[in-house]
Amino acid sequence: MKKLLFPILLLATLFTSCQKIILGEDEVNTPKNNFDIFWEDFDRHYGLFTVRGWDWDSIRMEYEGQVTPETTDEELFTIFSEMIDYLDDRHTFVYWPGRKFFASGDAGRDQVREELSLDLIVRNYVDVRDSSSVEEYLYGDFRGRDIGYFHLSGIDLEDTGLTDQILRDIGHHQAIIIDLRNNTGGADQIGVEIAGRFIQEEKLLYTVQERNGPKHDDFAEKKEYFSRRIGTENFNKPVVVLTDQVTISAGEVMLLYLKSIATVTQIGDVTSGDFSDTGMRRFLPNGMQYRYSIMKFLLPDGTSLDGVGHVPDIYARNTVEDIAAGNDVVLERAFTFLLEEYGIR
Repeated sequence: MKKLLFPILLLATLFTSCQKIILGEDEVNTPKNNFDIFWEDFDRHYGLFTVRGWDWDSIRMEYEGQVTPETTDEELFTIFSEMIDYLDDRHTFVYWPGRKFFASGDAGRDQVREELSLDLIVRNYVDVRDSSSVEEYLYGDFRGRDIGYFHLSGIDLEDTGLTDQILRDIGHHQAIIIDLRNNTGGADQIGVEIAGRFIQEEKLLYTVQERNGPKHDDFAEKKEYFSRRIGTENFNKPVVVLTDQVTISAGEVMLLYLKSIATVTQIGDVTSGDFSDTGMRRFLPNGMQYRYSIMKFLLPDGTSLDGVGHVPDIYARNTVEDIAAGNDVVLERAFTFLLEEYGIR
C-alpha cells in the first residue's frame, strides 16, 4: 500500500494555502523587533492561554534576554521553536521558508506513527472492500468475525455520502471498529457528517469561542454544537473506536460526537488534545511565518479537552516489536472486548 505522506509536510502545506497577513512597511528587520512582534501577536490573539494555564509573560522573561543585535535568524528560529513548544499545541507552527519547519508538541509522535501498519491489517486481519488511492480511508470485513472495519487516515472525504455506502457494505455486522489511529485531522464538518450515521439522538456536545480581544480571557459568544442523525444509513449496534496519540483535531472533534453514543467504546491511547482551528498565517520582517490556535472548545460542564485529549475507556498500545511480529495488540484488545461485553466474535 502507498505510504502516507510525512505529517510535518502535510502541516507545512498550510502555509501555502491561506491568505497572508501583510506587515506594515515601517516594520524593521531586527532580531529584537522580530521577537517583539512574535511574542506580542501570540499575547493578543492565541486562544488557549486560559484553557491550558500557560504563563506567556514568563516565556518573554526567559527568552527576551537571549535576543541581541547579533542574534542570527538560525538562532531566532530556535528561540521561536522553544517558545511555542512550551505551549504543547500541535496547531501552532513556525516556518522558515525553504529552511525549517517546527510544530509545537510533536516530539515523540514519530514512534507512535510506526505503531500502526495498514499493510499488516490488510495482510492479517481484513478483507478490503474499498480503499482510497491516497489512503484517505479503507474499509472491509474482519476475516472469520462478524465485525466490520473502517479506517480513516484523515477527516477529508470528498463525499461524506460514502459513509452511507460503507454502512450498506459492512453494516450487517454485529459491530464495527472505526480506526482513527494516526488520523491527521481535516475538516470538522466532515467528521460530524460521518459520525451522524451512528447517532440516534440530539444533545449538546460542546461550545466554541474565538479569541476576540487583547486580554487572554477575551472571547466571542459561545457557539453551541449538537449531535444529530445524518444520512440515509444508520448503525446502532456496538462500535469500537481505536485511537493513539497522533489522533488529532477533526479526528478528535469527530470523537466528541461518537463518544456521546452509549454503544461506542474508545480503545487505544489518549488522543493528541488539540481541537482549536488555527488563524491565518502570520509574517515576520525576516520572512519567517507562523500560525496558532485561536479558539477554545468547552464541554457542556465548562471543562476542556485541549491539552488533555480523549482518554480511552480501555488502554492499549502497540509496540514496534508487535508490528514487526505481525500482531496488532490494539485490534486484538478490541476483539476481546466485543466478545466479553457483547458476545460478538
